[in-house]
Amino acid sequence: MDRQQTAAQLDVKPYWHDSSQMPRFRPLERDLRVDVGIVGGGITGLTAAYLLKRAGKTVAVIDRDRLGGVDTGHTTAHVTCVTDADLSDLVADFGRDHAQATWDAGLAAIAEIDTIVENESIDCHWDWVPGYKFAALDGDAQKEADRLRKEAAIARDLGFEVTFLDAVPFFNRPGIEVSGQARFHPRRYLAALASLVDGDGSHVHEHTESEEIVDDPLAIKAGGHTISCDHVIIATHTPLMGKTNIVSATTFQSKLFLYSTYVIAGRVPRDTVPDALFWDTADPYHYLRLDRHRDYDVVIFGGQDHKTGQADDTESCYAALQRTLTGLIPNIDITHRWSGQVIETADGLPFIGETSSRQFIGTGYAGNGMTFGTVAALMARDSVLGRRNPWDDLFDPGRTKVMAGAWDYVKENADYPYYLLKDRLTGPDGKSLRELRRGEGRILDLKGERVAAWRSPAGRVTMLSATCTHMGCEVDWNEAESTWDCPCHGSRFKPTGAVLSGPAESPLEKK
Repeated sequence: MDRQQTAAQLDVKPYWHDSSQMPRFRPLERDLRVDVGIVGGGITGLTAAYLLKRAGKTVAVIDRDRLGGVDTGHTTAHVTCVTDADLSDLVADFGRDHAQATWDAGLAAIAEIDTIVENESIDCHWDWVPGYKFAALDGDAQKEADRLRKEAAIARDLGFEVTFLDAVPFFNRPGIEVSGQARFHPRRYLAALASLVDGDGSHVHEHTESEEIVDDPLAIKAGGHTISCDHVIIATHTPLMGKTNIVSATTFQSKLFLYSTYVIAGRVPRDTVPDALFWDTADPYHYLRLDRHRDYDVVIFGGQDHKTGQADDTESCYAALQRTLTGLIPNIDITHRWSGQVIETADGLPFIGETSSRQFIGTGYAGNGMTFGTVAALMARDSVLGRRNPWDDLFDPGRTKVMAGAWDYVKENADYPYYLLKDRLTGPDGKSLRELRRGEGRILDLKGERVAAWRSPAGRVTMLSATCTHMGCEVDWNEAESTWDCPCHGSRFKPTGAVLSGPAESPLEKK
């Protein structure tokens, strides 16, 4: 494509649609009886369906168009715990525990996606990457540096691995680095989930619009047929009325604020931009990430948000993005442009939970659609199974105000699966092991001690002393051979610490 072509000359089509194939599913053609009926085939609906099927429930997912074709298909898929609202603002508005719970919810979602990708061997370009929030390109760098330094200090105090940097990579502006974030190809991920959901008493149907949700008995009317079920999950981004009355449904929808956001994407030579997530502090903010290929990278850059329907010239939004991006990367080959929609709430937290008996919704994810969408799926599963969830009260759709009072939520939820596994994700002193990829070894500084850490292909972490048992030198990770090698005298150890070759005779000490 001619590099001089502007974004305005391109058709409006998400990059994700051109770089993946979704399986096709027939419209609903008969009545069904399942445990859970799900309206919406995006990240929330399909993740909830997958989790519930794994828990032994039968499900039926319907979508009025193609799966992953609207909101999830128009995302940029930043998989992050970093919320649109500053962590300092969350602390000021809701208290320390609630702020920590909000970011923890994002980390739980990242861990869940990682587990699903590994367990189901999903090829979706999944990888752990750092996230960088940095001072706006045209802002006051010193003023923003002070704000971001405070943000990093609060995050570390709450147990998150966040570091202030005088200059973040590529943009060279003051900012913070957040470890343990991730990125993936959202439609490749959803394609795998949909195929795993369909069958064995569960169903997936496209081009099937929900016409009505009725109570007593609970059912979804769609395409002239009836899906009878014990629970309904409404996963439609902007929630349908469901079986609430029109007054309460309209009142709830008035709590949501819809914004349009714009994205352009283009090819660059490999390693032009670091593989990471980036956001600036402008209002509205810009965001950037990569989708990596063997011979090139695709840079995905977005911003220019405005309230939906309140921009006279949307083409100017694309033009502004292109000016900024080509100023950063003059040789980028712009190939795609598209817009998406984000939904915000007055207090900055999503609405996730029951809006009436046995009817569950998730919305208001703002810029955290992939993580809050997955959190909603986890919470929906727990709701159907009658389990307590750590975020039930915090994200309750019926909340009037989250009180900032004392709440030792970690202690109260210590038996929830995420918290049982959190030490394995974050390390014994809170230093993150999340950047340690499967099959990778790395020397880490944990509690002031040098540790040789290795994550197996199955995700299990082995931690060893980094000191060679021969003469006390520090071992190094051999990426090509997947061994711990001593640079002093040539001893080699397996990833688990066992001696592979001498002169060392004893294995590395387990930690």
